Amino acid sequence: MPKKRVLREIELPLVDLLENKQKIDLLSDEEPFIIPGYIKNNLKHQLRPYQEQALVNLDWTQHQASADYQYNQLLFDMATGSGKTDVLAAMILYLYTEFSYHNFLFVVNTNAVVAKTYDNLLKIDSSKYLFSQPINIHGQKIEIRPVTQFSQNPELGVIYLRLTTIQTLANELSTVRENGLTYNDFTKQKLIVLADEAHHFSAGTKSKQDQKDRSWENILDRIRQCNKKNRQFEFTATLDLQNEDIYQKYREKIVYRYDLSQFIYEGYSKRVYRLQANNDDKDKMMNVVLLSQYRKRIAQSLNIPDFKPVILFKSNKIAISKEARKNFLDLIDHLNVTDLTKFLKYQQKISHSQALKQAYVYWLSQDLATAIVELKHDFQALNTINVNDSAKEGILGDLNDLHNLNTLENNDNPFRVIFAVAKLSEGWDVLNLYDIVRIGEQPTTLNQTNSEAQLIGRGARYYPFVYQGKISYTRRFDGQNTKYQLLESIYYHTINDPKYLENLKKSLDKLNLPVEDDSDFDVYEANVKSTFKKSKVYQQGKIYFNEIESIPDKEFNGIDRYGINTETIAEVNLVDSTWETSYNAKVTEKDVLTETRFLFNFRDNLSLVKKAFSRNKFYRFNSLHQYVPTLKSLNEFILSDNWLGKIRLYARVANDSPELNREQQLKAVEQYLTFVQKQIINNYQRKRGTNRFIPVPTKSLIKDYQKKVSKSFNKPISERILPYPMENKPWYVFDEAIVDGLEKSAIDFIGDFINRLQEKYEYIYLFRNDEQNTNFKLHQFKGQISHYEGFMPDFILYLQNKDFCYQIYIEPKGPQLLDRDHWKQDLLESIRPENIEVIGENDHVKLYGLKFFTNGDGENIGQELMTIKPSGK
Repeated sequence: MPKKRVLREIELPLVDLLENKQKIDLLSDEEPFIIPGYIKNNLKHQLRPYQEQALVNLDWTQHQASADYQYNQLLFDMATGSGKTDVLAAMILYLYTEFSYHNFLFVVNTNAVVAKTYDNLLKIDSSKYLFSQPINIHGQKIEIRPVTQFSQNPELGVIYLRLTTIQTLANELSTVRENGLTYNDFTKQKLIVLADEAHHFSAGTKSKQDQKDRSWENILDRIRQCNKKNRQFEFTATLDLQNEDIYQKYREKIVYRYDLSQFIYEGYSKRVYRLQANNDDKDKMMNVVLLSQYRKRIAQSLNIPDFKPVILFKSNKIAISKEARKNFLDLIDHLNVTDLTKFLKYQQKISHSQALKQAYVYWLSQDLATAIVELKHDFQALNTINVNDSAKEGILGDLNDLHNLNTLENNDNPFRVIFAVAKLSEGWDVLNLYDIVRIGEQPTTLNQTNSEAQLIGRGARYYPFVYQGKISYTRRFDGQNTKYQLLESIYYHTINDPKYLENLKKSLDKLNLPVEDDSDFDVYEANVKSTFKKSKVYQQGKIYFNEIESIPDKEFNGIDRYGINTETIAEVNLVDSTWETSYNAKVTEKDVLTETRFLFNFRDNLSLVKKAFSRNKFYRFNSLHQYVPTLKSLNEFILSDNWLGKIRLYARVANDSPELNREQQLKAVEQYLTFVQKQIINNYQRKRGTNRFIPVPTKSLIKDYQKKVSKSFNKPISERILPYPMENKPWYVFDEAIVDGLEKSAIDFIGDFINRLQEKYEYIYLFRNDEQNTNFKLHQFKGQISHYEGFMPDFILYLQNKDFCYQIYIEPKGPQLLDRDHWKQDLLESIRPENIEVIGENDHVKLYGLKFFTNGDGENIGQELMTIKPSGK
């Protein structure tokens, strides 16, 4: 799974409770809630596993004795594009059937989302309609009827649905009018409130208004409280749990959480790439047209029908957007072979984008005269649309625009290009948006990039095209030909400005939106050998890793629990030397003469330490406490022996340097606190390893994969990742080993032992555990655990004879990392049959971890490998 920067760890008691219950259910004989047939049979789309889990969680809460007061307001925090409306549709059927709810009030903050939801839930002839027809539950036909008021005597077989904006609802409830809703209506008959885009309904919480009776938030509270059986179920993709007030409001009301990074990782969205360049707008336009049309040509070559990739040109002013459309049409109109050829050849030389380079190579191999005719046809004025959000409701404020933008995937919708002053457009369900291009001079503020990040997240929705006669709702080409991956990737074309990129990264991190940089790299491919696929080990074998369990907050009671050893020297590097040498000279220890000096104990220089704290927002109590839940005060953190009290700070400086002044000492403290901050954030995990090892099928982990490798020529050859042919080594399961020099040495070292191993074992295979290919991790479980994140051993050696099956975890490690990663070696050496329990297996399965493999096998792992024998249980 791609790495992300965590702003702070959020504790969500109800989510944790339900996750633990899920694990317990797997081990118990109790029948878990199974999604009923009346839900599955009456929905147009098959529910995805995470959508089913959302319903399972809801079912548990509503069957609790405390449901009327503890679980009468719940929130589903689910990523943009994850199908919240499918869950909502399933909930309507579930709540009607299981609890006899007839009345449903759907409320949101914009007319655009109301219109979209009308198509989803009520307009039977809409392509977006979510129910099968007719709806039939237990032999009875069910009608979903739109209403303005709810019936006080509901008919059997009728679900009453009111769709409205919160503004309209507020006006209606504040002024008595004919056929209008009153609070009395919510008292007589029990009701379900379905609140979409729920982050808008916490204005009172965020601002702590005194006149809460005027807030949208309070209106919904009052409706819910009219009848103890009323329920309020909320949905959002952008809940700001970093806001303390919002967190306190929802911490025990979030019933299910499925964030954007998990959504992307599990393949339900496009991959997201950032393509940054110094090009002017005209060159950006030409590049994106060529990339978009190349994408369309790829789809045609694969016989994918009706594949129409859409481009969005995003501006920040209406005048700029209109001018951009004019310039775009002028560019297309004046295309000619000479200029296009010149453009392609020049861009091919200067571009560092892997995707664009593919497109340039392709177009230079084509008949450009024919290509230009095609481009002029596909990108003519009639196929472009300018939608500008001058209205408060965004680019979907105009109902004509709403229809055009929400039907972009339809065959009869001609639009390939959208020009817009695009803010976050809630309710925009476009799936075939593949390129977003930032046009014109725009602000680089964090507010601006927050809006852009949300737009990117919306555009990342997966487009379920038909390929080889089948439709899929998850990516199909991961780890395959990079050309095909363009059909499952969205590109954000932006500027190469450091401040802007820094803010964009912050905004993307806030959304947990993993974005890859489309810079220059090589793509290497490793395929599972056909001979291995035919083997019993591949077809029937298993690979083992250890389970994880929840960690109580009380165990985070000292700095050592975050991987910081207070008994060792706390040293920072303050060497600030400049020297002259030849351009290719190597720097050695003797080139820079340094010494280590003791500065002070943390508790003895309180004023300096507190000043360093004040200059780093992380060390404000409310922030720090999110990661150090047992902490009572900042003074405790500074003075207590469990925390920083015993820290003796040293500085490495150049020989003969003068005594450090106060400013330099402050710099030393700040540098050390930055290290502590990183350790705390990385190691405050809610899970830890156990000694229970569980099996997964070999075929589910060992798959073909591709590895993108940055073209860095500054690295020595031993550190470069390169492909090595392995066809003549039957014990290596891939046809290529995509590894660095040390890893290649480990493979060769094992190869030297193969003849001796063959004397003892019938089956011998070496698996490469690459982060591009698996998410296989081992976690610390023995002794005092100081690292919770787990790690992926680079290799697993599989050995089997008639009596035993051995799996041996191997990790090559360079000398510069031996000290830092020593905990990984401790973990590997703790994996012994006598220390672990292998779930579901008898004593014929033996698991071992070896010491690090270093250059020249410094740890003598070869001898250890040859002496492994049955032992333990």
